[in-house]
Amino acid sequence: MSSSPIALGSDHAGFAYKQLLAQWLRDNGYQVRDFGTDSAASVDYPDFVHPLAAAITSGELERGILVCGSANGVCITANKHQGIRAAIAWEPELAALARQHNDANIVCVPARFVSEDAARTIVGTFLTTAFEGGRHQTRVSKIDC
Repeated sequence: MSSSPIALGSDHAGFAYKQLLAQWLRDNGYQVRDFGTDSAASVDYPDFVHPLAAAITSGELERGILVCGSANGVCITANKHQGIRAAIAWEPELAALARQHNDANIVCVPARFVSEDAARTIVGTFLTTAFEGGRHQTRVSKIDC
């Protein structure tokens, strides 16, 4: 477990899952920095994604979790930031591969398509899986423009 807090953010569709993930993370010894949203009222997800991604690109935080209905909007937005490697995961295996092969630093969870238990397992897998490096590092090094 990293000593760096975990960045956590969502839009309105992911708010309930963000809340349960925040509690689950704290219960498992993680520090959480919540970037919002703070309710299920309709919001524009970039308003929460950009500050979270910026905290990771600056080195202030190491990893993040974003939650929205499909995970597409938050993932696309986060990946606009240089150095961000956000990946959508709706199965734990996808979260593991995103870490092992792509050194993903943000996992994006589609709240409308996974159960609460699956969301916790996806996040847990993302946070405990190491980057394999090696041949994958060469590929990851070619991602940023």
